[in-house]
Amino acid sequence: MDKPAVPFPQRLTEGYRAFLDDRFVREQDRYEELGENGQTPQIMLIGCCDSRVSPEVIFDARPGEMFVARNIANLIPPFQPDDQLHGTSAALEYAVQALKVRHIVVLGHGRCGGIRAFADDSQQALSPGDFIGKWITLIAPAAERPGGRGRNESFDDSLHRLELASIQQSLENLRTFPCVKILEEKGRLHLHGAFFAVATGVLMILDPATGQFIPAVGEMPKRVQQIRCSEA
Repeated sequence: MDKPAVPFPQRLTEGYRAFLDDRFVREQDRYEELGENGQTPQIMLIGCCDSRVSPEVIFDARPGEMFVARNIANLIPPFQPDDQLHGTSAALEYAVQALKVRHIVVLGHGRCGGIRAFADDSQQALSPGDFIGKWITLIAPAAERPGGRGRNESFDDSLHRLELASIQQSLENLRTFPCVKILEEKGRLHLHGAFFAVATGVLMILDPATGQFIPAVGEMPKRVQQIRCSEA
């Protein structure tokens, strides 16, 4: 007996209608241009699958501005040419070699479930394939970095250290790709690390000179400050 068809989620249909009535009308010329001429983004952004951390929303991006790849814990594997399937590496190859992006941003975030899963040894595999468990082994080198794990600190503080160290490790892994390394050395490609705090909206960017994460903007809007104070 055939199962009855499940309707397409109403929330998505309603969202699409809102898109048609507002943003598509405002940016119809741009969509037509992108459809006719293709995409030419200058920025590739590698972020987490987490539903709370949408790069296009955080950076108020227009259609065609960013080439986005998302995976569990915003990880980048090292260069490994073999017969396996490499989704993130394929996206990177296309962005650098075909689209010729000028910037690659690794965007981490607070309260990352992938980082927590790596740090919490008690968590069990979610399926026989344990795809998440295998994937997050990429975090292991970050845990061994200076500052990757602190001593005598809370679990949450340790997680935050690891979230930041993982971004730095992914940037190092990026440089194992020959095309990335060569273009960066020629000044035609630039790598960046960033961290988004979900609860407060604060964006931190990695200062390559010091290895520290610093606020992206000098002062948060007053309305955001008021919200943060009310939550404190």
